[in-house]
Amino acid sequence: MKLKSIETFTTPDVGFVRVTAEDGAQGWGQVSTYHSDITCQVLHRQVAPWTLDNDTTDLDDLLDIVTEREHKFPGSYLRRAMAGLDTAIWDLRGKQHGKPVTTLLGGSPGSIRAYASSMRRDITPAQEADRLKRLRDAQGFDAFKVRAGAEVGRNKDEWPGRTEELIPTMRRELGEDVDLLIDANSCYSPDRAIEVGLMLQDQGFCHYEEPCPYWELEQTKQVTDALDIDVTGGEQDCDLPTCRRMIDMRAVDVVQPDILYLGGICRTLRVARMAETAGLPVTPHCANLSLVTLFSMHLLRALPNGGKYLEFSIEGPEYYPWQEGLFVTSPYEIEDGNVRVTDAPGWGIEVSPDWLARSTYQISEKP
Repeated sequence: MKLKSIETFTTPDVGFVRVTAEDGAQGWGQVSTYHSDITCQVLHRQVAPWTLDNDTTDLDDLLDIVTEREHKFPGSYLRRAMAGLDTAIWDLRGKQHGKPVTTLLGGSPGSIRAYASSMRRDITPAQEADRLKRLRDAQGFDAFKVRAGAEVGRNKDEWPGRTEELIPTMRRELGEDVDLLIDANSCYSPDRAIEVGLMLQDQGFCHYEEPCPYWELEQTKQVTDALDIDVTGGEQDCDLPTCRRMIDMRAVDVVQPDILYLGGICRTLRVARMAETAGLPVTPHCANLSLVTLFSMHLLRALPNGGKYLEFSIEGPEYYPWQEGLFVTSPYEIEDGNVRVTDAPGWGIEVSPDWLARSTYQISEKP
């Protein structure tokens, strides 16, 4: 199968991709959120020239060709752009076969346990506990993630004492029967990360995410080796050799690739297979309700080493105003703390025509 066109519809925050094959079949995907308008330019300039009018049957190889032809640009923007192409082709394949993407990946439709993922550090621990309890009671969540320290905070807290108050407050207010997870977003040196980790262990937390600067794998490994709690990471990494090194050195206990940061489903499957060989679970990073969470749902239903749950952002329009009105029907309905992958072909979504009409449009066509 060859592509005759790649179209993008973008705002600064979200960019959707539509591919059209020579036979007229189409599929929808998405580049990564944030500066998506820049990423779509990268897609048209540095991905489309190597992929239009080329066979997409071996998508892994085609994506490798892109990375080889653009070897002087090994960073995040190229991978975020590649993800738009990859995810659109998977949707096209699903529609051609009349099957959801998860089935093409070896999985099946069905439910997935989700954890309620907070993105906020600007509220008090008591306020955080109150809103998580409301979600527990209304939607049945039994796992929750909160935020420690300050983002890339050089050992500083969002305000003094917040983390020391947050950790026991979450356990006391949410009870003993829920899983508690926490994300430090690259805040700590190893010594401080271990100090916080011991507090987490005392309160029965089960997941300690990105405790040290994510690029310092040796620092993260020090924390992993010193603690019993699962230390997790990998969301920011878009380079496959870095992912392999992280796994081979067992810098983390749980691997967390982001499908859209890494370059799409194919490249994420490679990381998942590396993790499986090492006996490590995979819990993808998906911190907003664009299509990245839906992609992760389909993937998790297919991975033999999928983690215990799906990350599910609880932030609404006051935090992510650009999430509103993306789809004709939302694919994100929570029931008893679970989401469901349907049996609809492809990704099973329709992008809102009103949103598309407001976006910036560009097309690349085969020569």
